[in-house]
Amino acid sequence: MDSKFIVIEGLEGAGKTNAHNVVVATLKELGISEMTFTREPGGTPLAERLRELTLNNAGIGDEKVTDKAEVLMFYAARIQLVETVIKPALARGSWVIGDRHDLSTQAYQGGGRQIDQNLLMALRNTVLGDFYPDLTIYLDVTPEVGLTRARARGELDRIEQESIDFFNRTRARYLELANSDRRIKTIDATQPLDDVSLAVREAVLSWFREQK
Repeated sequence: MDSKFIVIEGLEGAGKTNAHNVVVATLKELGISEMTFTREPGGTPLAERLRELTLNNAGIGDEKVTDKAEVLMFYAARIQLVETVIKPALARGSWVIGDRHDLSTQAYQGGGRQIDQNLLMALRNTVLGDFYPDLTIYLDVTPEVGLTRARARGELDRIEQESIDFFNRTRARYLELANSDRRIKTIDATQPLDDVSLAVREAVLSWFREQK
């Protein structure tokens, strides 16, 4: 089987790290050993600088990042990662496991920030063209549960400090997009951890069988 691009998505506190570990373990069971790991925004020196500007510094000095500038920086970071890391990895036969990809921007900026969804899709299509993940595991969790877990981890970044309404809008957009794309598998991440892990494993196995 050709190499594939698998992405793990979800709100803060959804359990992406655990899901990542399950995906990796499941792929190894299936005989896949060559894997490349990415995160977004980030994953290259330039993309990491953009991550720092958008998530941690939120600007330079008194100049704050505007919502549309945030979107453009996310896409700059994304295409840099896709062209210099993800596509070359896939070309040499390495499977790529990503912590977030374009679905995050469509949900957080399109839903949470309420940026025009037509604008976002036009940006997506212009920047990424027909490049999509082969499989996306979307971990669905309510903002109340997810943010409680995230706060228990420690200090929150700029986006993690947004209002509960912001995250309700983000989750609603995630669900809307997940329900309209068969490449996205939705997992109930409010379940006990063992149940979530089992569901992620089964989703990967089921998808893998479909590829043959």
